[in-house]
Amino acid sequence: MKDKNPEEDVVFEAANEDGETLDAPFDSAQGKALLSKLREKLKVCQKERQEFLEMSQRLKADYVNLKRDEEKRRVEMAQFAKSGLLLELLDLADSFDLAFSNKEAWESVNENWRKGVEYIYAKLITIFEQNDLVMIDPLGETFNPEEHHSVMTTPVENESENNQVLEVVQKGYKLNGRVLRPAKVKVGHIINR
Repeated sequence: MKDKNPEEDVVFEAANEDGETLDAPFDSAQGKALLSKLREKLKVCQKERQEFLEMSQRLKADYVNLKRDEEKRRVEMAQFAKSGLLLELLDLADSFDLAFSNKEAWESVNENWRKGVEYIYAKLITIFEQNDLVMIDPLGETFNPEEHHSVMTTPVENESENNQVLEVVQKGYKLNGRVLRPAKVKVGHIINR
């Protein structure tokens, strides 16, 4: 029995460039050429597949990041949406502070009326706390231009009072860690000798 080359008996069914099926068997040289072409096309398809897979993964990651960022923006917007109303309520708190600051006049008012007003003020402060509004009362602290607004400098002789908040003219407030209204302060300034 004569040994046959297995490639010689292989019959290929292939298609030409127009997609028409070639039914006639052809020799191994034609088969090898066709196989080589098919392998090249396969490499191109695999490369394109990998590119599409990577693009799909990038798009998915971008979508997840976008979704996360949008949720973060939504939460921030909800937190700061109330800032306008809280700013208006700060004027009310300032009025209470002004009334309380004149001790002599405040003590002369009917005690029951005074307790009622203090109760209303306490409720207002509770509303501020429930909405994450934090008071900035920097008396004695070093002047910080990010949280304080200097309305006046006061000459001082003592070095330890230089650049210190000596008086709070108006309290400041922070909402969720951001300054909603800076504190208005008087700052000590060393006298040149």
